Amino acid sequence: MKILMLAPEPFFQPRGTPISVFQRIKTLSDLGHEVDLATYHLGEDRDIPNLNILRIPKVPFIKNIKIGPSWAKVPLDFLLFVKALGQLFKTKYDLLFSHEEGALFGAFLAKRWKIPHVYDMHSSLPQQLTNFDFSHSKFLKSLFIRMERYILKNSHSIIVICPDLLKQVKDMKHGEKAVLLENFIDFAPPSFSEEEIKKKRAEFATEDQKIVLYAGNFQPYQGIPLLLEAAAKLTDERVIFVLVGESEETIKPMKKRAEELSIAAKVKFTGQVPPSQMPLYLGLADALISPRISGTNTPLKIYSFLKSGKPIIATRLWTHTQVLNDSISVLVEPDADSVTQGITFALFDEEARNRAQAARDMADREYTHTRYKEKINQVLAKAKGKMPGEPLT
Repeated sequence: MKILMLAPEPFFQPRGTPISVFQRIKTLSDLGHEVDLATYHLGEDRDIPNLNILRIPKVPFIKNIKIGPSWAKVPLDFLLFVKALGQLFKTKYDLLFSHEEGALFGAFLAKRWKIPHVYDMHSSLPQQLTNFDFSHSKFLKSLFIRMERYILKNSHSIIVICPDLLKQVKDMKHGEKAVLLENFIDFAPPSFSEEEIKKKRAEFATEDQKIVLYAGNFQPYQGIPLLLEAAAKLTDERVIFVLVGESEETIKPMKKRAEELSIAAKVKFTGQVPPSQMPLYLGLADALISPRISGTNTPLKIYSFLKSGKPIIATRLWTHTQVLNDSISVLVEPDADSVTQGITFALFDEEARNRAQAARDMADREYTHTRYKEKINQVLAKAKGKMPGEPLT
């Protein structure tokens, strides 16, 4: 099929939704479909067969977009709408595939051109206002709720990335359109030798020290201050914390907090790391942590953590427990004492390694590229009104 995809974010940047967009495009390409990707002027090009990247005009005063809702996205989304409109006038498409808030005008345009629409629902739009502490306006929240209802109603197929979103879609009477497609990464990432891992590890810790690794953004819901408080309570000098992700500017407040807690020596910040390098960082860790304090979506990193074979420490919240449980991870309460105890258990108790192996075994069964492709085909089949297995023509 010829697909017009709308992605209202920088493509490509090594963060949540752009990584998911990359996965979708790579799989659609593997399945033989052609994708015209309309996206922001920001980001790096990626060379994928059957992909044509269509960027909006450069906006000189916007050189970076933070994660989550922002007023800077308003002019960019307007330009994205214009770009999509222009493409529809000059190219015949079989399907319109929209991510996040781009689905508002994606659903609208698909309806006008009478072509199927796929909504890639990475999160609940009204919930983003709270998760990213963007606004507490009741009017804005009601506007986002109405917007989400319009999108769901006017989409032929809906991708949901976790059970919580699936429940929300079912509660809104659109469950028959939904396909649960977990955001796991399984595109044969580069392997690193033991020597390469050992060399990188030496940058952060000595041979007798243990490394607890966090990877992701530093938004409030991620719980980085909680992690630092737990690190301060952990008096064992053998434990080093490595925090992967974010720009130098965003890292500054967390570095300052680490200094205030007198733990700057044992907390290392790497800044942003290309996705291709993440297996190297996962390889050097002794345990992996996700200290989220709010939200309901399953973090993208959890699937990589599961496949790593390393003990996983995570807060006992629905954002994690819809995938994790006590047999494959170390679940802790979202307070510093509990996180500290969980870290100690994950690093020094043999049972934690047994759980890590069970997690890897489960991930190797459940989260494979083959299953990912099958689910993408289900999404397309629903959009085209076909039964799975019928030709998508």
